[in-house]
Amino acid sequence: MLTEPRSGRLAAWGNALLAGLVSPDDAVLSVVGEDAVHRVEGLPGESGPVGLTLALGRLRRLGVSGLLVALPAPGHPLGLSGPPEFNARALEAEEAVVCHGAALGLVPEVYEAGPAGDVHVEVVWHCLPVREAPPADVPSLGEAERELAEALREATAVLSRLDVAGSGPVAEAALDAYRARAERGREVLAPGYPPRAVRVLELAQRVGLLVALAHERGHGGAVSASEMGARTQALRPVERTARRAQVAAYNSVVEERERGMR
Repeated sequence: MLTEPRSGRLAAWGNALLAGLVSPDDAVLSVVGEDAVHRVEGLPGESGPVGLTLALGRLRRLGVSGLLVALPAPGHPLGLSGPPEFNARALEAEEAVVCHGAALGLVPEVYEAGPAGDVHVEVVWHCLPVREAPPADVPSLGEAERELAEALREATAVLSRLDVAGSGPVAEAALDAYRARAERGREVLAPGYPPRAVRVLELAQRVGLLVALAHERGHGGAVSASEMGARTQALRPVERTARRAQVAAYNSVVEERERGMR
């Protein structure tokens, strides 16, 4: 949760491209980010892997009008609609992109290549058939924002009660670094997203950071097995809320467009 998922970047900038708000080159550069290269494999009409620029153009011609994010976790198929084969691949990757307007989905597979000290990351998006059905458990932006406000209070209270390093100098330094990164890359989402979606995504990332700090900084005062279990139990719904809100933010432009067409 400390960095945006690759599926989020692909969906956000792919939606901006499909809406004619950015050029193909700008969209692909933003999706790839610090990775070396992204390719798409299994695209209908292509015999082998192709670059993102060609893939996004082909998806448009196949009828894709928007891209939706899925961030599933064990027991929580968030954003998925099936079939089981696609859900399993997405669950293994912990993320996926589902096409709106065509029964296709994209699941990333990440490879590291190169010698030590000069490792670069390559991503292959596997294009697979999906079931055309409403995605699982995706809230509206309004619902996500209300849930996040409560989740942030719960996360802070849990960290304080269990004496986990979610406050104090180390945590504050991590939060300051997060805020500085967010300010540097002010485009949290691509052009075309409403300010509310940006606000929800930023808050979801902050809540996710607090949860990650709780897990990364050891047991703190939770020295007994029961206390450790209580911490995990208390933070699980908070983490779920943050993931749901991320999906709501990334998917908001497609869902708003659909509401406007009804």
